[in-house]
Amino acid sequence: MTNNGIGYSSAKIILIGEHSVVYGEPSIALPFSAIKIKALVTTSTTKTTIDCAFYNGLLDDMPELLDSLKKAILLSLEKIKQTNTPLAIRIVSDIPAERGMGSSAAVAVATVRALFDYFNVTLPYSLLLQIVDEAEKIAHGNPSGLDALMTSSNTPYFFIKGQVPLAISLNLDAVLIVADTGITGRTKQVVAAIAQKYQAEQDSGPYHLAIQKLGQLAHSSKQFIESNEPVKLGHAFNEAQDALSLLKVSSPELNTLITVARENGALGAKLTGGGAGGCMIALAYDKKEAEHIAAALKNNGAKQTWLYEMSETNETIS
Repeated sequence: MTNNGIGYSSAKIILIGEHSVVYGEPSIALPFSAIKIKALVTTSTTKTTIDCAFYNGLLDDMPELLDSLKKAILLSLEKIKQTNTPLAIRIVSDIPAERGMGSSAAVAVATVRALFDYFNVTLPYSLLLQIVDEAEKIAHGNPSGLDALMTSSNTPYFFIKGQVPLAISLNLDAVLIVADTGITGRTKQVVAAIAQKYQAEQDSGPYHLAIQKLGQLAHSSKQFIESNEPVKLGHAFNEAQDALSLLKVSSPELNTLITVARENGALGAKLTGGGAGGCMIALAYDKKEAEHIAAALKNNGAKQTWLYEMSETNETIS
């Protein structure tokens, strides 16, 4: 056993297929290494403690807001067979919480990795995903498993719930802009609201059709990425936003930023993640255009922006 354990994870961005992925449709997402989480585990002289942005105190007294993290910690210690060992767990995160970037899953991934590292116990990837998925059930009710996969990976994936995820290569001459509205999303509530409407209507109802449309767009987008067709991918972003708006996932703040991006030359723009706040994404031909769009977004209310090169280098450029 070492004197400390360290675990890392990254944010995630859903390119297309959010919400519909819960219903068996495909989604495309990528690990967003511009934003990271680090968890550090050391020995505690008293009881197990947690130090993070939202709480500093005993594990036993953690607020309900952090129940998913508590679940990940307890499950990990149970698997390691060290439930009675007092630990000091510190989490440093650059991911804005509740913005659709996979914050809760990323925190769990980094923490689980740090715990196993502290006790020098091998952590099979399948076990990591299993533990994080159990924690995510508390955070999101009916998680797709996508957040757990993406925040623990270095590879973009084409993902269908219940199937083996398919790694894909980023081979697109374009730059992705991510912008934060500064407003926390309400993923769990939005997922529940969609489920209620979806289950209450016929297969030909608007919610079913919107979900199917998002799935079709995810299939098309995979082809556009692999064949380097950024204009077509941008159009797919716009069509996806229409479907997400029908599902009542968007918000006035998101709509404003999406409109600004399009008016400033974006090939396409849409929300990303749970919606009802959170972040939006837009696609540009190159870095210069992306910087212009990002500046316009900041001038119209975006709290923060990031740029991501969509080539095989996966280079974060700001």
